[in-house]
Amino acid sequence: MKTFTRILAAVALTLAASALFVAPGAGADGAAKHYVCAPCGLPCDKEVFDQPGTCPKCGMALVEQGSLPPPPPQKKVAILIFDGVEIIDYTAPWEMFGAANYQVYTVALSKQPVQTAMGMVVVPQYTFADAPQADVLLVPGGGVRATCESAPTLEWLKKTSPQTKQTLSVCNGSFILASAGLLDGLHATTTAGNIDRMRAKYPKVTVVENQRVVDNGKISTAAGLSSGIDGALHVISKLDGQGMAEQVALGEEYDWRPDGGFVRAALADRQIPDVDMDSMGDFHVVSTQGTTDHWAIVVRGKSKLTTPELNERIGKEFVTKGKWESVPSNGQSSGAMKSAWKFSGRDGKPWNGEVTVEPVQGADHEYDVMLRVARSG
Repeated sequence: MKTFTRILAAVALTLAASALFVAPGAGADGAAKHYVCAPCGLPCDKEVFDQPGTCPKCGMALVEQGSLPPPPPQKKVAILIFDGVEIIDYTAPWEMFGAANYQVYTVALSKQPVQTAMGMVVVPQYTFADAPQADVLLVPGGGVRATCESAPTLEWLKKTSPQTKQTLSVCNGSFILASAGLLDGLHATTTAGNIDRMRAKYPKVTVVENQRVVDNGKISTAAGLSSGIDGALHVISKLDGQGMAEQVALGEEYDWRPDGGFVRAALADRQIPDVDMDSMGDFHVVSTQGTTDHWAIVVRGKSKLTTPELNERIGKEFVTKGKWESVPSNGQSSGAMKSAWKFSGRDGKPWNGEVTVEPVQGADHEYDVMLRVARSG
């Protein structure tokens, strides 16, 4: 990405070259001149032209070769990849770092093709043995179990991370860093579905579930999947300033909110036990939405159970899986059956729940099941 000052410098040098212009392709001493476009990060940066004008590839004004000050060295970003790596975990940050004019490359145990979690096949650019020293180390998630148990990988991480300016994990890539001992004594996050597992598996790590990016100074962890975009922008802001990160976000048309925004692990649906509706019939989700303070889910499906039986089965799941307590409710009205609940949330604070099981009019043994939860008081 060209910075504003680099663009101005390119324009100034173009005007200066025009003032000294003698003849197309010749200098004051008659020697042939050559021209290049102002650096734009595209392949045409390497092309040389015999005449002034504009670059036919990117449209930038051509300047005399050698007239531009040398660009600062590119920061290097090493991305660990492995079989089962999640695509968005490493490609989304790659896009951000690339837009900031960082040199980004992949590193793996070997140069054998890697198959991602969704079937993309990638050939690593470097191995642990020949990878350049990076300024930024990125550790994505995905199917991480084998990587968490790979001694060569963990050794490379323990050797490489201390030499970087910043290390960033995305999603359950934090499990890989934790397996290498790099998160001991630190705060970290991961994808929402792995919060509890991380807390249990790595007791030396303080697990955070209400932040999209958790920064310990040199090591940061981003939550799930698209959070890697925020993690990369956060690292860019630390290395090149808030303005550069904002410029990248705008160029990528991304609504970056470094001081808040969406945090999946903090949403209220995580207060709801995993009710096994498949064991009660053939149900599908009609809608599921809410905030950190309340949530509503509606499912519809067919079941051989009656309305009271279905309501009772759901209630048993709340009691056994969520330790919910039943409270008096209006019961049954107009064919629908309601039940009310109270429970302690993940943060230990009180919550209320309500379930309505309602037969679909004109259908045989088809039901709408509505569940609502909300903070109490």
